[in-house]
Amino acid sequence: MELLNKLSENGRLSEAEFAELLRSYDETLATEAAAIARIKRKGTYGDRVFLRGLLEFSNYCKNDCYYCGLRKSYRGLSRYRMTKEEIISRTDYGYELGFRTFVLQSGEDAFFSDELLCGMIAEIKDRHPDCAVTLSIGERERESYERLFAAGADRYLLRHESCVKEHYALLHPEEMSFEHRMGCLRMLREIGYQVGCGFMVGSPFQTTGHLAKELCFLAEFKPDMCGIGPFIPKEGTPFEEKKAGSVEMTCFLLSLIRIMLPDVLLPATTALGTLDPEGREKGIMAGANVLMPNLSPVSLRPLYALYDSKICMGEESAECVECLKRRIEKTGCHIEVSRGDHKHFTHRGGVEPFAGGG
Repeated sequence: MELLNKLSENGRLSEAEFAELLRSYDETLATEAAAIARIKRKGTYGDRVFLRGLLEFSNYCKNDCYYCGLRKSYRGLSRYRMTKEEIISRTDYGYELGFRTFVLQSGEDAFFSDELLCGMIAEIKDRHPDCAVTLSIGERERESYERLFAAGADRYLLRHESCVKEHYALLHPEEMSFEHRMGCLRMLREIGYQVGCGFMVGSPFQTTGHLAKELCFLAEFKPDMCGIGPFIPKEGTPFEEKKAGSVEMTCFLLSLIRIMLPDVLLPATTALGTLDPEGREKGIMAGANVLMPNLSPVSLRPLYALYDSKICMGEESAECVECLKRRIEKTGCHIEVSRGDHKHFTHRGGVEPFAGGG
């Protein structure tokens, strides 16, 4: 408990201390960490849980990441792209359901040019000026990020998957650059986005030492949002035989991240709910405060299968906001209808650029 208390007081530990804390994991330690995390969350955001409407608008991707069901060489997947009109229609529908943040997510699909995306973002913001638009569309160049930001995009999610270059290389083909991925995070911060990063827990070849480095990276970068979830293998990928990550370790890491970064917006991910029917509730109890129900057309949801047995494929996802409210109330929290911005984000460009290394 000594290291846990030190983290609570100081907001960070050394890499060696994080590794020792992770190796000390047991149910008692996890329970104590979750209790501290809930106190930290309450001090910043009260008992509020924020909803984001997730719209997966294209499953085309130029990349061939070894773990992903959207990888370009994946066979047997029907590819789709939603039109601009379809995307805007779904955000209108989401607004009626009560969503005030829309997360536009896709593979890295060059069909969606800056011009197309900027027009779409501007129209969504014009129709719903009280809403936030979050993008999760992968690596682009600085000029592209700047144009999208100028068009009205508020936030950007870019999971780095590993802050350790050698481990990153084991998860991705060599044409994908670790330096470019980490550089994109810095660019997004400098431009003025609310920035989210993240990684898989229990991904192939990941060690306790790697996880300790991840926590040190988060302590330095201080993301506005951080998405972590257990690795889940996908049939037909190079990692289809690999073991899935742990719900328990993921929740423990959620607690440590909340203790370290009390202001961070921290999702209880779909992957948690896929491995455990109560996984998202467990994530909330561990310190998370964001849920991202699926707002995509029901017919397309099965085609955006990053991993096997993904939940939220039917009508129960975005449409059942009342069901979500009841489930979350059992954790002692409540869902709030708002943009749900980071506590210290007051205006665009109001965040200091990150100057650290990758």
